[in-house]
Amino acid sequence: MTQTKVDETTLGLLKGIVGEAGYLDRPDDMAPYCASWRDDWVGQVPLVLRPANTQQVAAIVETCAAAGVAIVPQGGNTGLTGASQPHDTGNEVVVSLNRMTTIRALDADDATITVDAGVVLHDVQRAASEAGFLFPLSLGAEGSCRIGGNLSTNAGGVQVLRYGNARALTLGLEVVLPDGRIWDGLRVLAKDNTGYDLKQMFIGGEGTLGIITGAVLRLHPRPTARETAFAAVSDPRAGLAVLRLLREQMGDALSACELMRRAIIDFLLEHVPGHSDPLADPLAQPHPWYMLIEVSGQGAPDHLRAGLEDALARAMEQGLITDAVMATSQGQAARFWKMREDLAEAQKRAGVGIKHDVSVPVSQVPTFLAQADAALDAAYPGIRHCSFGHLGDGNIHYNPVAPPNWDGARFKAETTAINRIVHDIVAKLNGSISAEHGIGRLRLSENEHYKSAVELDMMRSIKRALDPANIMNPGKTIRV
Repeated sequence: MTQTKVDETTLGLLKGIVGEAGYLDRPDDMAPYCASWRDDWVGQVPLVLRPANTQQVAAIVETCAAAGVAIVPQGGNTGLTGASQPHDTGNEVVVSLNRMTTIRALDADDATITVDAGVVLHDVQRAASEAGFLFPLSLGAEGSCRIGGNLSTNAGGVQVLRYGNARALTLGLEVVLPDGRIWDGLRVLAKDNTGYDLKQMFIGGEGTLGIITGAVLRLHPRPTARETAFAAVSDPRAGLAVLRLLREQMGDALSACELMRRAIIDFLLEHVPGHSDPLADPLAQPHPWYMLIEVSGQGAPDHLRAGLEDALARAMEQGLITDAVMATSQGQAARFWKMREDLAEAQKRAGVGIKHDVSVPVSQVPTFLAQADAALDAAYPGIRHCSFGHLGDGNIHYNPVAPPNWDGARFKAETTAINRIVHDIVAKLNGSISAEHGIGRLRLSENEHYKSAVELDMMRSIKRALDPANIMNPGKTIRV
């Protein structure tokens, strides 16, 4: 990847666009923008730019385009695939949108909220709630991730089952294109059948086609009733049957259905303080698999309870659920969800793991887990299986951990081989090697391996058409 060195004249022009409050050029100040928060992606740049508005972003991009300088767009810098960190060449600039935090409008009749791309996800949720609405995108980093990054990675989270991912929650975008022009696509329209749906190119594009600077987001009625249950099942196939039963009985009220292997619960209880097993029984062995279930909707606060209780009872009568507890307070429900949110941290503390963010058809989740477990057991005796995720939409975080007698470096050296075992099974089941984390640099070569030549050619054609100089987040998502 060839990049143009950023000369002093260009650096001066860029600093002048944003003013003294809008740039960082000291290494210590820039360091947090050049490193990932979790997975060892570290680069360097001569300048971090923090524009205050869309016009400044456009001027930055126009200046960089004229000079041939590459740009790394950045939101909350919470990504997991190396898409939002610069390379180590020092020939890029970071453009962080963390100063663009205005909530531009909230329209109750249209049920939309229009925001700057730098607004933190939690702040969008809070603004919607204060107006009597729900913005349902919810994930572990919601206190620090920003909407522009959520859209650029097509973020998912725990409520995709009912509300869809970021793509389904977006009506319109404002984008600065790679030549510095501003595309105003901030349309508050449920229907617009006037040609290509241009916003979809930028959602999930990881900043390779332009910089999202604003968005019109869908809002939903804020639920007035919510019930949460923690249940045990014997295996994923029983969990799938429970999901089907819940859909039949609860319909659209079913908003989340998570699946967790016992091993990750053990890691949580051992390594993350403040948690306890909701279904602990000193006279019995721990259950092998668990489900976290939530239903929500409108109406009286407790009107969904009887329906969920009945569904769980039916599942127990059919031998699908072996034990279950329903939250009796918001606090208890929050503790259930805190367990789910802390699973990634628990796995990290348990030892070196090799992470996979995969999706398969919901019907194939049990098959995937069985085949992947068996293949890794055969190749790496003693490997510790660590899997959890969104059963309701087929997205599993499949993160095997090193056998106890292996050191971390030895296991990490097997990353490519283990990825191929897991992802070959995913591909055979017509799944995806990246369900909600994106491609970035982490999955770049694998994406090229598994996507068809036609798909890759289409992606490269779009990239070349919009960004012929390849200055927008080069070396991420697709190589040209």
